[in-house]
Amino acid sequence: MRIDRASIKLSIALSLWGAGAGAGTDCAPEIADLRVGETQLRFRVEVVDDDAERAQGLMFRESLPRFGGMLFVYDRAEPVAFWMKNTLIPLDMLFFDEAGRLISVHENAVPGDLTSIPSNGPARFVLEINGGAARELGVEPGAELRHPAVDPEAAAWRCE
Repeated sequence: MRIDRASIKLSIALSLWGAGAGAGTDCAPEIADLRVGETQLRFRVEVVDDDAERAQGLMFRESLPRFGGMLFVYDRAEPVAFWMKNTLIPLDMLFFDEAGRLISVHENAVPGDLTSIPSNGPARFVLEINGGAARELGVEPGAELRHPAVDPEAAAWRCE
């Protein structure tokens, strides 16, 4: 049996809506919404916004919920780089600019790899999600992030 990408997206959107995860337009610190074309995705996130939290990241975690993640918030947009030291699970890294627009995606970062993973441009936000999820969900550059940390004056997709 062959399942096409549209069926997968519809199934995910319906399951999110049914669980209340895709409903509403309220912004909350523990929620990061992504808009990919006509599709809206909702991730429950831990926000890390200081050097100590950013250094720890998702190290030593053995799992991450399917629609879970960690949102790294910086004071300003600047080139950033990550590595996978002491990280036990594969991750996708989504790099967003000041307005919350996705500028680059690094898919399936390898657990424990010390290779530098650059943002490929100034990033103010980085969302780490399960490895392979970005491709599965059709997330690509141009997607928009909605979160209270995104300045409403600059936001591509504002909190309401």
